[in-house]
Amino acid sequence: MRPAPDQPRGSRQRSLLLGRGTWGEVSRIGDILRTETVGGALLLVAAVVALVWANTPWRDAYHGLSAVRVGPHGLHLDLSLAQWAADGLLAVFFFVAGLELKREFVAGDLRDPRRAVLPVLAAVGGMIGPAVIYVAVNSGAGGALAGWAVPTATDIAFAVAVLGVISTHLPAALRTFLLTLAVVDDLLGITIIGLFYTDDVHLAPLALMLVPLTLFGVLTHRQVRAWWALLPLAVATWALMHESGVHATIAGVLLGFAVPVRRRQDGSGCELAQRFERRWRPISAGVAVPVFAFFAAGVTVIGDGPLSARLTNSVTLGVVAALVVGKTVGVLGSTWLVQRFTSARLAAELSWWDVFGISILAGMGFTVSLLIGELAFGAGTERDAEAKAGILLGSLISAVLASIVLRIRDAHYRRVQKIEELDLDEDGIPDVYQAGDPRR
Repeated sequence: MRPAPDQPRGSRQRSLLLGRGTWGEVSRIGDILRTETVGGALLLVAAVVALVWANTPWRDAYHGLSAVRVGPHGLHLDLSLAQWAADGLLAVFFFVAGLELKREFVAGDLRDPRRAVLPVLAAVGGMIGPAVIYVAVNSGAGGALAGWAVPTATDIAFAVAVLGVISTHLPAALRTFLLTLAVVDDLLGITIIGLFYTDDVHLAPLALMLVPLTLFGVLTHRQVRAWWALLPLAVATWALMHESGVHATIAGVLLGFAVPVRRRQDGSGCELAQRFERRWRPISAGVAVPVFAFFAAGVTVIGDGPLSARLTNSVTLGVVAALVVGKTVGVLGSTWLVQRFTSARLAAELSWWDVFGISILAGMGFTVSLLIGELAFGAGTERDAEAKAGILLGSLISAVLASIVLRIRDAHYRRVQKIEELDLDEDGIPDVYQAGDPRR
């Protein structure tokens, strides 16, 4: 068989940066991104409604709705609607993220360390870059430094929604890179929350939490599907995590990690994980995240002071600079360093301009960024509002810049897409993903 165009003679052993991956992985990611596109549209609508409402004469009604408390007082779960959205609904989001992370690194393409190193290092760089810039801008601002982690997250739903709006035809490798980057980003974000934004930890409920979590893991490994057995254990795990003082959304990640994803010899091992992901991803993307966005994005920027003063404070400017510049430099720089100090090289059909565009798009922080902002500064505080303004403005600038950069290459993306969709033998698998195809 002839060497492929992106694997010249004598360099077969060299790994590719942003290679296509396997057809199974590409097909699965395509399904995920279609769900996230719809979720991103709902997220955008929810954020716009909240932002507009919070800046009208009826803003008190919006803030009053957010403050309505429901839940059993005796169990310390009499939370406001905004808290239920942040602590409860986002646990669903992180449950799906936990499933996705485990699948990627245990049963997906990223179980190969050579494939995993790029999105992991890009996500780490995409966390360090924004943090450094935010700290530099706020070095003399005292308590503002608590928000150093606000601009470190990438929101995949928002990013995919932008791709849908601009109608760009990203190659499979770039779509896969964006999703895996965002998934690793979520893991780093929840790690930051657990390590840096947990004040008082109560060990007794934290230890008790392990009981329902372990039972949940045992049942899922036995392929138990009954909701009446699994859901109470999941709720108990979440409630005890909340009572322990550790942010309750971490329970969602642990529950996702507890579900088996590796296929057994009889072929049944990962069926439950797939079932959970198919059932809960639409709920996460279509309900949990948009509702959280509705309660979190309603920052009032029209008030007694001038608008310029509200948008030029150090927290807002730090978040904007970190998302727009820090994310781009962090992701792009990490990718360049991987190819500079390893034998890996960029896939033939891609250029560094494409990596530049995706790096800018990674600056769209929203869901996890808003959550970290509330934890860092306190929900409803002045600095929390400043951080939210920075997140919204920085994400908007990143979206516009990424749209311009990626649209420039859209004609090339269309040609690559035609190759990736070509199926001459009509077996349902594009020829480029089959070993015998010379274009692979």
